[in-house]
Parts: sequence; C-alpha cells; structure tokens
Amino acid sequence: MTQTNPSETGADKYVVPALERGLRLLQEFGRDSRTLGAPELARRLELPRATVFRMLNTLEGMGFLERVDGGSEYRLGMAVLRLGFEYLSSLELTELGQPLIARLCDDISYPCNIVVRDNRSIIYVAKVTPQSPLASSVRVGTRLPAHGTVLGRVLMGDMSLAELRGLYPEEHLEAFTANTPKTVVDLFHLVEADRARGYVLGEGFYEASISTIAAPVRDHSGRIVAALGTTIPAPHVSPAKVEALVERVLATAQELSGLLNYRPQAQPQARILPMPGH
Repeated sequence: MTQTNPSETGADKYVVPALERGLRLLQEFGRDSRTLGAPELARRLELPRATVFRMLNTLEGMGFLERVDGGSEYRLGMAVLRLGFEYLSSLELTELGQPLIARLCDDISYPCNIVVRDNRSIIYVAKVTPQSPLASSVRVGTRLPAHGTVLGRVLMGDMSLAELRGLYPEEHLEAFTANTPKTVVDLFHLVEADRARGYVLGEGFYEASISTIAAPVRDHSGRIVAALGTTIPAPHVSPAKVEALVERVLATAQELSGLLNYRPQAQPQARILPMPGH
C-alpha cells in the first residue's frame, strides 16, 4: 500500500512556494510601509537576503515594484494597479462616483467623467453624458496622453519634478496643440500652479474646440487617485460661468473623496482664480 506524504495532502500539495513568497513580499507594502528595502523584507519574511534580492529584481522587472529615486528602497509599481484595475474601477471609483457625476451632469448639462492614471496615460473609468445631439469619441476605457490633457495634469498633482523626469525622460514632450507643455519642466510648472489653485481649467488644451474643468479625488492616504471633471464644448468659458462650474466640480470631487475616506487636515481652500488670459 502506498503511503501518502502528509505534507502533500489537501490543498497544500498545490501550493507553489516561490509564488507564495512573492505574494507575501508584495503584501508587506501598505499604508504604514510604503517603501521597504531588502534587509527589512528579509527580516520580515525570514528569508535569506539573496533570495529576497532575486524576488525584488523579478518583481521590479515585471513592474510590480519600482525603486524609489533609483536607490535601494522599493515601493509598489503600476502593475499592481493594473492587476487590480477592474476591481478598483468597478467597486471603488465607479460604484461610488457614478451617481455623483450623474447628478453633476444633470445640474450643469455637460458631460462629466472620472479618470485614473496608468503610467503615461489617463483612462476614463466613468462617464455620464447629457441628452444632446453632440457625440463624443471619449468612452469608458478610452486612453489619452496624461501630459497633454487637463485631467492628466490633475492626476500628477502629487508628483515631484524628479518623479516627472522619471516618467518623461525625453528632452521634448509630444505636442498635441500649442498649449501642450514642451518639456517636463514646463509640465511641472503647470502642475505646481494647478496644485496651488486646487482645480484646473483648460481651454483648448487637448482639443482646440473643447474646455475642461477638473479637480482631484483623494483616498484615505491623502494621495490623488482620480480626477473628476466636466467637458464643455466651447473654446472659451466666461469668467462668470467658470466660477459656478468650478464650485460644482470641486464640491463633487470633494464628496467622492469623502466617500473614499479622505479626511483633509488643515489645508487652504481652493481659490477660484482667473486662468492666464482671463
């Protein structure tokens, strides 16, 4: 009679140890451990440092981890977001945000949307359009270049110049209109001004005949996780109209942030300021 190895009975015999260790390593990163190095991970996982180094190199190569400023510390990479994108977009942002942008759309009678950033692109994850004969080529799932869009600038609001340089190492950025920033430094200056203002108004920024107003959405960590905005089919918006629209967009973005458990500390309120040229 053949004896069965107790260690191979039940579900245990289907466990892949190397995969289990890799997933355990990723699970060590969290709200209180945003960056970790090999020595600390080796200690936590009780594994040889050489084994942890190989795991880190593998996960970095696949995009699940990335080095912090090229040093020895690591943080979660964009592949983690892509892996969970369907879950996050369907449960967190769209489930909570769809009713809010539907209400906003009813109030202002312009298309409203929510987007997230994936590396150098933005992705539309929710969109509501009013009853109108005007058709839009933008749908849920549409990707656009982050640096060339107002919504993309909102999503870069937490990024430093060094982080932007890492994202855009090229000398000149691809241009889509005369308003597209030409270099990463130009982009950083726009992002800084947007951050100080608390919202963005772009007239003809990506498409010459369209204006966009957008504001950041933050989660429990305080980081920007989405941009919420409205698209206005006009190359110019009057200052009086801007003020009313900005207030509505800001209020909706702040409401969605609250649903994502964002609790702002003492921070200055966004000021509705005239954009350059107004």
